[in-house]
Parts: sequence; structure tokens; C-alpha cells
Amino acid sequence: MHKNTKLTTIYIVRHGETEWNIKGLLQGHGDSPLTQAGEQQAKDIALKLKRIHFDEVFSSDLLRAKRTAETIALDLKIAVKTTQALRERFYGKYEGKPHAVINQDLKKYLEQYKEVSGELLANLKLSPEVESQNEATSRFITFLREIAVGYVGKTILIVSHGGIMRYLLIHLGFGTYKTLPSGSIANTAYIKLTSDGVDFFVKETKGITKKL
Repeated sequence: MHKNTKLTTIYIVRHGETEWNIKGLLQGHGDSPLTQAGEQQAKDIALKLKRIHFDEVFSSDLLRAKRTAETIALDLKIAVKTTQALRERFYGKYEGKPHAVINQDLKKYLEQYKEVSGELLANLKLSPEVESQNEATSRFITFLREIAVGYVGKTILIVSHGGIMRYLLIHLGFGTYKTLPSGSIANTAYIKLTSDGVDFFVKETKGITKKL
């Protein structure tokens, strides 16, 4: 990257707590509403981000993310633009079921392998309709690159989902499956990135627990 290249700054925020979060159900594209605590979390993160000048606000079109984005954007006085590109990973038949169900199937599937690599996990599909981690990450990064190229020198806010944010950080080398396990990204946690449209640089994280 040339030292004079203008970078786009992108904040990616996870939605507030939902009913399914409390019940331990796998969400994916399922549309669980925010809890009262989730609504308050959205107000709290809105207050923290109010000092930042955002040029645009984008959100997953799923209710939990959209509601969080609208709460943040209210103070910023910016209309929210929604897109399916920012959705959580699609889990097909597993959505709405306890996490234990997919975890049990995953454990059983992996028993056939002597070693489990990151590449294996990234391309794994427990059911044909399920979106692999690589497919979800590719979808997400494609949108981020479009934003970086389309809003050079601007600061953009995105509201999305914990799983897809985790896959992004692993893809960027910020962590691994072990150092960023499932559940490591809290509700309304955020990632601050800069990008030239090709590369992404993690500048700051809040609410993300990284294990040693």
C-alpha cells in the first residue's frame, strides 16, 4: 500500500442481545427480536459512538441488527441502509435449535479426521443448504471492499452479527479458532478497521475476548 493512499475507516458493531441469545438458540438468518437489555445495549453503544462522525450507516437486514443500527443512527441523524450481504452465516435446518444440536453433529462429523485444520472447519457444511464459513466470509468481505472503494477517506458504520465478525477476524489473522472461540464477541462489541479496498487493518476492538 502506498503511504499516501487514502483509507476508508469502517466500524463493525454486533447487534444487541436477543431472545434467542438468552435461550441459547442458533440464530443465523432467524429473526429473533432484541430483549429489553438488548435495546439498552443499543442505546449505550449509540452514546459511545456519538462522538464519531459517520458518513453512512449500513446494516444487515435482519431485525436484530436493523433495530440496533436504527437506535445508533437516530443520534447520528443518518438513514440506515440495509443489505443481505451483512447477514449472519446461514445455518439452514439448525436455525432456531439449541447450539448443542449443531455442536453434537459437528463433533460426530469430525471424529473421522485425525487432525482438524482451520481449512477443514472453514469449508465444512454439515448439511447441503448450510453456508460454509468461507462462503459467509467471502460474502461479507466482498461488501466491505465495495464500501472501502466507494467511500474513500470516509468513516462508515456497519451493524452485523457475532459469527460473521469472528470469521472476519480469523480471516484477517487477528486470531484463530482457539484464541477467538464461539461466543468471544459480545453483544454490541465492535471492530474498527481501515482499508484501501484490498487490504484490511484491525485498528481497535471493544467487547471481544481473545484467549491466549
